[in-house]
Amino acid sequence: MRDEYIREARLVIDDPYILVNVVSRRVKQLRRGSRPLVESLEKLLPEDIALREIIEGKISYELTGVPPVPTSGPARLRAV
Repeated sequence: MRDEYIREARLVIDDPYILVNVVSRRVKQLRRGSRPLVESLEKLLPEDIALREIIEGKISYELTGVPPVPTSGPARLRAV
């Protein structure tokens, strides 16, 4: 992976854990035959293609199954 692509993608997705998951999922799709959403004159690795897609706003992510964080009042933990 190219360092400059990682730096630029971190400006779009600032959480490194989410960035790794988004790139990983997209790389799997590319390796299974999905077409890249960006054009390049040079041969890029699937990881670099995924990063470029993030940088150019071609792919995004949505968090699901995450409980909302309270915005006001004291934080409370609930036993499950």
